[in-house]
Amino acid sequence: MPSTYQAQSFSTPIAYFDVLKTTATTASGKPKDQFHFTYTTAEWEASLNGVELGYGMLLALTRTTPPRSAVVTIVEPGSPAALAGLQRGDVLQSIDGVDFVYAADAASVKIINAGLFPKAQGTHTLGLSRNGVAMSLSLTAVDVSTSAVQNERIIDTPTGKVGYLTFNTHNNVAERQLVETMRRFQAAGISDLVLDVRYNGGGYLDVASELAYMIAGPQVTTGKTFEQTLFNDKTRPEAPVPFHALSQGFGGPNPLAKGTSLPSLGLKRVTLLTTGNTCSASEAIINGLRGVDVQVNLVGGTTCGKPYGFYPAPNCGTTYFAVQFQGVNAKGFGDFADGMAPTCDVADDYQHQLGDAAEGMLAAALRYRSSGSCTPATGATRLLSSMQSPADTAMRLLRPAYKEIAVMKR
Repeated sequence: MPSTYQAQSFSTPIAYFDVLKTTATTASGKPKDQFHFTYTTAEWEASLNGVELGYGMLLALTRTTPPRSAVVTIVEPGSPAALAGLQRGDVLQSIDGVDFVYAADAASVKIINAGLFPKAQGTHTLGLSRNGVAMSLSLTAVDVSTSAVQNERIIDTPTGKVGYLTFNTHNNVAERQLVETMRRFQAAGISDLVLDVRYNGGGYLDVASELAYMIAGPQVTTGKTFEQTLFNDKTRPEAPVPFHALSQGFGGPNPLAKGTSLPSLGLKRVTLLTTGNTCSASEAIINGLRGVDVQVNLVGGTTCGKPYGFYPAPNCGTTYFAVQFQGVNAKGFGDFADGMAPTCDVADDYQHQLGDAAEGMLAAALRYRSSGSCTPATGATRLLSSMQSPADTAMRLLRPAYKEIAVMKR
């Protein structure tokens, strides 16, 4: 090992950990390991229960260099952002008096980052615009309880009922919320499902497996592999992850009892709304279902390309996330490090609320379902293929690294 990679050459364990990763690249030339990171254990464990310090909004950064552009994509109900009146589509202009769009000096960038990523509870002033009208809001960063499932809809169409839900993360609270939604869809007799994971960076693979089972049902999944984890030759192979027909009993607030029978829709076709911020465990749903011959149509953009996962390792207040395995489906496929291309390439539509049948990606999914036709994405708001696109044109969500993972529990 080169001397530069000896532990004594680094000032902290985190600095040493940061360099302990492969230099291999994908077919397109991007680093295979863009995902190696650390986080404070307290924040990581809180996030599993859906608790995050912030304002209760998710921003999409569509241009990273001046003139920067960031737009509100999700507002958590009941959060400071919601109570202040923020809406999807609002555009960020300033933070604590600093011009977010054009500021370039180090001092200004420091203020911007402090406002966007608060480290403690406190109040910041955000300037935004809505349809060209400026507004200034005072927002207090607090511990916000976030929803894994939002915007549940049953959409009546001439050819049957279509279920829709926004699915934001695979954490402890996701299990119960997904099961309750799927029970309602099952009772309503939906014939198709649109699963909106355009902003879902992943989380627990077991949650992904449960959801895939609830979509496809026992007729297709019984005895089949959802995901086989592949390790290097220094690690003992593990049993494959099945399609879970019973709840795994995650912790957190209001957990579902372990061993609860899961509902199933028995669908042979499903549509997922995706972007370059659809990562990891969300991609595992796509890959796992395709492995048992469920037709999975993707409407939106190419996914982020993360067929890898972690066993988070806490130590002295820091949790370490080193890539430890690659996942493959029942057919042995898992080579999507450059992302999964959409069936129908469509722009994100910030002018409509998520779940609105007129919203661009959902409208395209409904149209593709009924006619097989796809309207190409056009215009300045088109989402490019992934968050690894050039900095001036990629759409990347402003969220912590732990929101873009596939994790297994020991």
